[in-house]
Amino acid sequence: MNRIKDAFDKKQKNLLNIYFTAGYPSLHDTVPLIKALSEAGADLIEIGMPFSDPLADGPVIQASSTVALANGMNLRVLFEQLKDIRESVPETPILLMGYLNPVMQFGVDNFCREAAAAGADGIILPDLPLDDYVAEYQEIFRRHNLRPVFLITPQTAPERIRRIDELTDSFLYLVSGPGTTGGANTQAEGVQEAYFQRIEAMNLRNPRLIGFGIGDKASFQNACQYAEGAIIGSALIRALDGVDDAPAAAKRFVSSVLN
Repeated sequence: MNRIKDAFDKKQKNLLNIYFTAGYPSLHDTVPLIKALSEAGADLIEIGMPFSDPLADGPVIQASSTVALANGMNLRVLFEQLKDIRESVPETPILLMGYLNPVMQFGVDNFCREAAAAGADGIILPDLPLDDYVAEYQEIFRRHNLRPVFLITPQTAPERIRRIDELTDSFLYLVSGPGTTGGANTQAEGVQEAYFQRIEAMNLRNPRLIGFGIGDKASFQNACQYAEGAIIGSALIRALDGVDDAPAAAKRFVSSVLN
């Protein structure tokens, strides 16, 4: 089963991948948020595994990770929370996003086994070197039917992009410009458009989702002009800050983007 491929085959355009941090705003919001986001129309759900030193995350997601860790979230808790998720969310792809250090401490094979058993379809580890993945982890991922997602930036060389495209059958994560998640998009519009068009002209195997700096309906629709969809994270985290009912707030946010 490849739920990620199925999602792109089913919709093909304007897919929304929505990110939230596991254990935020409260420890037990993880599963209710997954259900709410799926019901609201999210096409893919990306669950952040909180880490104390996230390299690619901006201040909003960093702050949510700090809260989640203080709440008691860790990988064992997350896998326990997710163990029955496929009973209520059978089709929506679930991706785990995080950093290599906690995965290595957990044990890569153990992590992949637990992630697969918990219903995960793919893994995003921005600091996982491509050569290390091929040499040490590719067979482990394959054995557990987990699909890696790799990031591509405006500086990524064409030969590396093609190699990434060959190494996965999920999607390509196009970072919209320099910086970390949640910041204003600092790329000049013409430069950014040229970057997206350059990737499109490569006729790659995998679909593309654009992330970083996407936060509302307008930026989502703009990104979808250049790819099959877009990824939103920090804007949802902001929408969850201080609310009494996180699932309801999540549904309102997704509706504001899609409707």
